[in-house]
Amino acid sequence: MKFVVVSDNHGLVDLLNSIRLMHQDADAFIHCGDSEMTEYQLSGWASVEGNNDYYADLPLSRILNINGFKVFVTHSHKFSYFNRNERMVEQALKEGCQMVCFGHTHVFFDDVLDGVRLLNPGSLRYNRDGSKPCYAIVTVDVENYRNISIERITV
Repeated sequence: MKFVVVSDNHGLVDLLNSIRLMHQDADAFIHCGDSEMTEYQLSGWASVEGNNDYYADLPLSRILNINGFKVFVTHSHKFSYFNRNERMVEQALKEGCQMVCFGHTHVFFDDVLDGVRLLNPGSLRYNRDGSKPCYAIVTVDVENYRNISIERITV
C-alpha cells in the first residue's frame, strides 16, 4: 500500500498537482496543512487546516483508515511546542492509529515513538533546516502494518 504525504506548500498549486500526477498509483494523498488553497484545489487530498489556511473549511485533524491502516493527520500547530510528539502519539493511540502525519515545522522528520510512526514530510515551499523542499512516499506492508518504509522525495 502506498500513499503520498505533503505539507506546507503555501499556495504552490502547480507543484501539488504535478506530485499527484507523478504518483497516480498511490492509495491515498495526504496534506498536513498550510496549503493556502481552496477545497476545490485540494480535491483528492485528505487535508487538514494549518495556521495559514483561510480559503477552505478543513478539519484541524482527521483519522484516515487506508485499507485498515489508521493514520492521525494534523498540522500540529495546536499541539504545545513542548512534548509535541508525545502529545500527538497519545492522541493517535487513543484513536487506534499506527501513524501520525503532521506539518507546521517545515522540517522533515521520521521516527517511531511508543510503536507509532511519526512523519513530517517537510515543506514543499522551503525547509527551515536549509534542506531542499520535499515530501514523502509511505509504503506499508499489508501483511504487517508495523513494516513501514518512508522515502523522502526532494523537489
